[in-house]
Amino acid sequence: MIYLDNSATTKPYPEVVQSFQKVAEQYYANPSSIHKFGSEAERLLLQSKKQAAQLLKVSPEEVIFTSGGTEGNNIAIKGIALEHQSRGKHIITTQIEHPSVLEACRALESLGFEVSYLPVTETGSVRVEDIKASIRQDTVLISIMSVNNELGTVQPIREIGQVVHEYPKIFFHVDHVQGLGKIDMDFYECGIDLCTMSGHKVHGLNGTGALFVKRRTKLFPLHHGGGQEGAYRAGTENLAGNVSFVKALRMSMQQKATAVNKLRTLNERLRNRLAVNPFVIINSPSEAAPHIINVSVPGFKPEVVIHALGEKGIYISTMSACSSKRSDESAVLAACQLKEDRTTSALRISMSYQNTQEEIDMFASELEKVLAELNKVMG
Repeated sequence: MIYLDNSATTKPYPEVVQSFQKVAEQYYANPSSIHKFGSEAERLLLQSKKQAAQLLKVSPEEVIFTSGGTEGNNIAIKGIALEHQSRGKHIITTQIEHPSVLEACRALESLGFEVSYLPVTETGSVRVEDIKASIRQDTVLISIMSVNNELGTVQPIREIGQVVHEYPKIFFHVDHVQGLGKIDMDFYECGIDLCTMSGHKVHGLNGTGALFVKRRTKLFPLHHGGGQEGAYRAGTENLAGNVSFVKALRMSMQQKATAVNKLRTLNERLRNRLAVNPFVIINSPSEAAPHIINVSVPGFKPEVVIHALGEKGIYISTMSACSSKRSDESAVLAACQLKEDRTTSALRISMSYQNTQEEIDMFASELEKVLAELNKVMG
């Protein structure tokens, strides 16, 4: 099997699964219980939070464990909007954000908020000057993803943070789900107030993740109850999941430090192979994140290509897994003003540090064969 759908989800590290199992079996007490067993669970929870903070270079009290990217984005966006609505009801984001950001914003619109959905360039990059021009007196939040989940485009987060810094009452949220473990991003230096992360994108388990909430940032909690996670996310903590997330985070960051150049080499090798395929147009910019390459195959139905590759044990995807069962057109590519024959025929190849040169070469060869065979049938 050749798995190239790592932007949808990654294969958990064996060590991550082992850590989950160990904690689930040995530390199953409620961390809020006052007996010794509960206190041991609480110590492990606090230790995990401290370790996550060290890896992210933030303070432990700024880390909120979550169930993943969708929940983190909702807590950040709705939490800021509802807490600070007396000061303003204007939010700025882009047209190519993850559905969990776009749908959260649309939900807030139904409550009377106004949202500016900014356009992007042909390569999927938001213009910093557009953000600056969109800021209003009643703007309370700017939400921009670090790496686009379909194109791999890296957004100018540092430059945006510098703009936001000029407006002390505006909060800056970054969806870092695709960027975590792939690109460098210092939360403090980039002026980020809230940052979303997901475990299953970094070889962790589904249902795990974290949200960075900068000190003195106030949110309206979406969950009320026992006051866990600084009262931002009430409910008994997923201790085993949290420990496994930190394990995955550590291992992925170690991989990034030692193998990111290998991933860039694989990316370049695949680009070179795809560039000579007469049926393929590469959509991702050359300076995109190293793990994602988006292409179009005009004239072919992407689902047919994906199923044909699947018969050969090769797995890629079309759009974001959260929107792949909707319209045939990629909303991201449409926002980039690409022609319809490209927006309706997109394929996403997403690699991990575990992929090899042999797998990349085999995929490129099999894709050539599949497209040539389908072309004959269609022709």
